[in-house]
Amino acid sequence: MERFIKAHQMALPLSVQKKQDFMENLSTKTFKNEFITTFDGDESGNFPPRQTPGVLYSKAIPTPVKNPELIAWSDELAEELQIAKPDEKDISILGGNLTTSSMYPYAACYAGHQFGNWAGQLGDGRAITLGEWENSNKATCELQLKGAGPTPYSRRGDGRAVLRSSVREYLMSEAMYYLGIPTTRALALVTTGDQVIRDLFYDGNAAYEKGAIVMRTAPSFLRFGNFEMLAARQEIPQLEKLTAWTIDKFFPHLTGANKTLAWFEEVVEKTASLMVEWIRVGFVHGVMNTDNMSILGLTIDYGPFSFLDQYDPEFTPNTTDLPGRRYAYGRQPSIGYWNLGCLASAIAPLFEETEQLSAALENYKTIYFSKYHAMMADKLGLDEFKATDQELIETVEKTLNLLKADMTIFYQLLISLPAGTDTEELISAHFSPSFYELPNKANQQELYQTIKSYQKRISENQISPEASQELMRKSNPRFILRNYLLLQAIQELEKGEQTLFLKLQEALKNPYAAAHDEFFKLRPEWANDQPGSSTLSCSS
Repeated sequence: MERFIKAHQMALPLSVQKKQDFMENLSTKTFKNEFITTFDGDESGNFPPRQTPGVLYSKAIPTPVKNPELIAWSDELAEELQIAKPDEKDISILGGNLTTSSMYPYAACYAGHQFGNWAGQLGDGRAITLGEWENSNKATCELQLKGAGPTPYSRRGDGRAVLRSSVREYLMSEAMYYLGIPTTRALALVTTGDQVIRDLFYDGNAAYEKGAIVMRTAPSFLRFGNFEMLAARQEIPQLEKLTAWTIDKFFPHLTGANKTLAWFEEVVEKTASLMVEWIRVGFVHGVMNTDNMSILGLTIDYGPFSFLDQYDPEFTPNTTDLPGRRYAYGRQPSIGYWNLGCLASAIAPLFEETEQLSAALENYKTIYFSKYHAMMADKLGLDEFKATDQELIETVEKTLNLLKADMTIFYQLLISLPAGTDTEELISAHFSPSFYELPNKANQQELYQTIKSYQKRISENQISPEASQELMRKSNPRFILRNYLLLQAIQELEKGEQTLFLKLQEALKNPYAAAHDEFFKLRPEWANDQPGSSTLSCSS
């Protein structure tokens, strides 16, 4: 067998051989633990929920499960990280049944503002970081199990996750990656063989569901809330130390006398960029609490998220966010600003004077709108954004909202709009595949006027029609991971079937091409009011 393996390796291209040479198993890898060796932590390993002043983490050993079974593995991410396909020992690690001597499992301590209110200490209630994986290029990322059992921060929870939420996180984090949006990623998904009780809508109708665990990865899972926790407890030396470590490790390019200010300015820029990207593809996070905001500008903590079907700036998929709709699609950019204000307040003790900090925060609006206008110009296929294009952008959004048109399908139809489509009837007919309801005469006229204005602006482009369409194709996804598709995949998996899950796993890797047009259609009527599709909650 050994001779066969060597012969097979010799037949492979050199680049493939080199990749294989660096691949390591989870069970044999020597993990790094820089975070826990740098900062103070609670080393007791005790599970009872409690306040943990003075520490940034608590030791948290995963709780074993009955029968971990691998149901999904990201080959692409594994190759990037140089992680070998899991063997039996690795699957035990993915299920929380095994940790190795080089791992130091811990739950991070952080705080946060939830739905605009200070919530105090929160922390990783069902996420346990195993350690830091370093590849041959010296790039490191944290490997974290979500749903592996209780931690000191589980509060009233059991630290577990169900198949429903785990499938959603696994697929959506990978979907966002392939859309080109900064995000945490998912390496593996296992079922546990255990049942987990959940009250889906907190209405007293608890039921047992299949348990599951996601292994997710990120260079760091640090959140705004990590800094808020230290500031709230007035642990200023720890706050200063965490800030300096974060800058040195994740922002090493920053130099000069006031690196802390430069760092905050970059966090502002990354957050503004992330908000623009969410708006571009119609993504709604659902729970933009400050403890769910990444310091690296990543999309983090996938809960009651959704893509837009029909365009509606007031749409929120999260039942917990009703009736205020604080985290609705169109309000996400302003919440990004609000959350950055909380971060600025947390790090303010590190500044003798806070005028520059305040100015950096206020610059968010300028950065956001600059990036937003450039993004919208690309979505519309404009050669550049001009001040006069602001009115056109607002008109397009107003018309989309008026028609309640499917955002994804509408923009795809805009790309393919024939040059000679110049009557009210032809325009309405062309965009009809994006309508959930036939527009009345007034709305039809509004669409006609909008498209005529758009066509006039396109005629002024200094780039070719082909170049304009290419801009649009790169900016407007053709495939999005709609909630009703996720619901159907989850229902199949609960029956032991993987057909749709595997199709979605492939489709999300190529979202800008017409490669999976079986999914290029309106949300079906049955899904309009279907729990788990149109409505979700913070329940895992």
